[in-house]
Amino acid sequence: MMNGIWEYWNIGILACWNMGVLGTGGAPHATQHSTIPSFHASVLPLWSSAWPAGLTMLGLALAFAIVLLVASERLKVHVDPQIEQIYGALPHVECGACGFPGCGQYAKAVHKDAQLLGRCAPGGSAVAARIATILNIQLSGSGAPVRPIVRCRSHTEDRTFYAAYLGIASCTAANALSNAQACKFGCLDFGDCVRACKFGALRIVAGLSTVNYRKCTGCGACAKACPRNLIAMVPFHHDPMMTVGCNSNENGKTTRAMCQVGCIGCGLCAKQSNAFTVENNLARLDYAKYEPSGQNEAACNKCPTGAIVYRGVGAPAPRPAKARPAASSAASAPSTS
Repeated sequence: MMNGIWEYWNIGILACWNMGVLGTGGAPHATQHSTIPSFHASVLPLWSSAWPAGLTMLGLALAFAIVLLVASERLKVHVDPQIEQIYGALPHVECGACGFPGCGQYAKAVHKDAQLLGRCAPGGSAVAARIATILNIQLSGSGAPVRPIVRCRSHTEDRTFYAAYLGIASCTAANALSNAQACKFGCLDFGDCVRACKFGALRIVAGLSTVNYRKCTGCGACAKACPRNLIAMVPFHHDPMMTVGCNSNENGKTTRAMCQVGCIGCGLCAKQSNAFTVENNLARLDYAKYEPSGQNEAACNKCPTGAIVYRGVGAPAPRPAKARPAASSAASAPSTS
């Protein structure tokens, strides 16, 4: 094989010589019989002087390769095989819902502290179970998925507006103005939460942020994006879940003037079920302890504004607000006989 390579090398050099590319000072187009001897006279000394340099370069390349090989082994960072297995079990959406920058950092953290198990909202209980198997531990069994609820149920036609907002189409920008809409607690409907969701699980429906729970992974990006903290992450022990669709702390009269379906803090729900309390003019439900019951259903039905609604897959449509009683006349007309 080497003989063949050497033969092709000589043929190439001879071709270059015959084209006038190489020469020794004589005529470039001399005949073949006269050029071959001068070819050997010029190339062989060149080869004799060049091979030591080539051999030196080969030796340097070999030395550098050995140095890099040794360095890669001596300086290699050891990764625990369990961490690699945990990382492989994660969904790799890099959402940050676990409280860490990415899945790699969470894998290292949960390997070091098993108390962090279950923080991967997109993976849910299935990923938590796989990680528990890798770590050879047993889950406590709580495992309720955490999902967002929008603490507002009013659509555009339910709200009062003092003026038309013509500024930047962003909830953060609109929230900086006090008169973007009458209610300073409700949804601003510019979709900051929609843009924050990587899974297309939110959309604006008639002026209200609405969650598609079939697509939602519970990463919490929408809750972080809302400037009014209107989206809360709650454990869904049941699906659908009963929720309070309001976040207003205004008194009942003010809320009624601003929103037709806002909570007025009347306390009727708390009288029907001890799962409800009223604080700062707002009904509150303990979602961690919520269980479907007749008392909770009665509380939902008694709500005069329909602020108690269901959220989740297959949730029924919100009940409309009850009509306000008509004002009685000041005096009855006298009867005639």
